[in-house]
Amino acid sequence: MSRAPLLVIVGATGTGKTDLAIGLAELLRDRGERAEIVNADAMQLYRGMDIGTAKVPAEGRRGIPHHLLDVLDVTDEASVAAYQRDARAAIETVLARGAVPILVGGSGLYVSSVVYDFRFPGRDRELRARLEAELAEQGPGLLYARLRAADPATAAKLDPANGRRIVRALEIHELAELGHGAALPESPRLWHPSLLIGLTTPRELLVQRLDARVRSMWAAGLVDEADGLRAAGIERGVTASRAIGYAQALAQLRGELDEGEAIAQTQALTRRYARRQVSWFKRYEHVAWLDTEAVDASQRAHAAVDRLDEWRSSSTSARVTAPGTTSSSSPTPTAPSS
Repeated sequence: MSRAPLLVIVGATGTGKTDLAIGLAELLRDRGERAEIVNADAMQLYRGMDIGTAKVPAEGRRGIPHHLLDVLDVTDEASVAAYQRDARAAIETVLARGAVPILVGGSGLYVSSVVYDFRFPGRDRELRARLEAELAEQGPGLLYARLRAADPATAAKLDPANGRRIVRALEIHELAELGHGAALPESPRLWHPSLLIGLTTPRELLVQRLDARVRSMWAAGLVDEADGLRAAGIERGVTASRAIGYAQALAQLRGELDEGEAIAQTQALTRRYARRQVSWFKRYEHVAWLDTEAVDASQRAHAAVDRLDEWRSSSTSARVTAPGTTSSSSPTPTAPSS
């Protein structure tokens, strides 16, 4: 595989990651280089889920090739392990063409699975079925309490209401107890030399934008989009039906929420999700953080290109280290304050 860098753009939802990726790719194209974008937003993998995921339409991609958009049906269950395989294959193909791959998205686990030497524990269908039956019977509270007692560090990272993630964490823990576990090492190595660029927006402003964004999604027809996806089986989909915004739109269609309640619930969940994203990406070391309010979109794209040029010109930058490691030659980035 080429030793050219993998460009990675991270940050909370609503900070402009997609616009930066496209703007960066255009600047590279203007100077004769090819760049291609690889999606790292779990919900944008789904066909038909466009409004609620803020998926850039084909006409808005400005001729820049995009990978891993619209690759799953809404009845499919998204898998991080499958995503890792497919994203890395796409990146290797981009590199083989002599182009610059740009991995962009806010799904922290998905990004980490590609960027770092991330190995997945095995699965046990009988164990999973037993845990899922317990979830259906008891709800997530008791399972979360069990996880917190068995693995408090993992429990602290999870939403106590996210039954699916709690079940998976318990499955991993029990498999590890049996000697079948494998996961991200404590000091992970990069899968491929990478240049990480992060976007941060002051918290108060981001909250305002996210709330407005949710309202605009309802105005743009999110409920109608969700209604159309019912025929495709979204309510049977384990992952798609629980996506923020779609779950609330479906509840509105079923009469369980009125429009105001659906919007308010989506806003609250989006704000909480953004906070988790900020916390997740803060742990990444050697990220070049760009404040969205300090420079405009064009300046951010030019700054990203400058970072790439610096990476290429530095004889030490190919040894960028992963979280938990140190490098005396690498600059210490400024973490986001929000």
